[in-house]
Amino acid sequence: MANRRPLVAGLQDQTPDERAAEKKFVFGDKSPTAEPPPAPTVPTARKAAPKLSRVPFTTRLRADFAQAVQRASLERKLQGIEPNQVQEILESALEPWLRTNGYLP
Repeated sequence: MANRRPLVAGLQDQTPDERAAEKKFVFGDKSPTAEPPPAPTVPTARKAAPKLSRVPFTTRLRADFAQAVQRASLERKLQGIEPNQVQEILESALEPWLRTNGYLP
């Protein structure tokens, strides 16, 4: 049977060349303390319109609502009608209510 030793003992037996090879494997050809390259700059004349971001939002719905929205989504996908994703359908239904009640401009 092989002689057993703790895992830490294997880490202490490394030579400087082995440590350098490990760092090269983990961090690539660059050193671990190297600074990341600067981000590309966007010309001020060509700034893109702000994107609408989406955040996770969890809620509970009545079972019949959930089933109806899922069915609408699947049928609209088969017919090629937009919006056809559950997320888009819920957004298009929620937006008018938020505008009417003054929560959106």
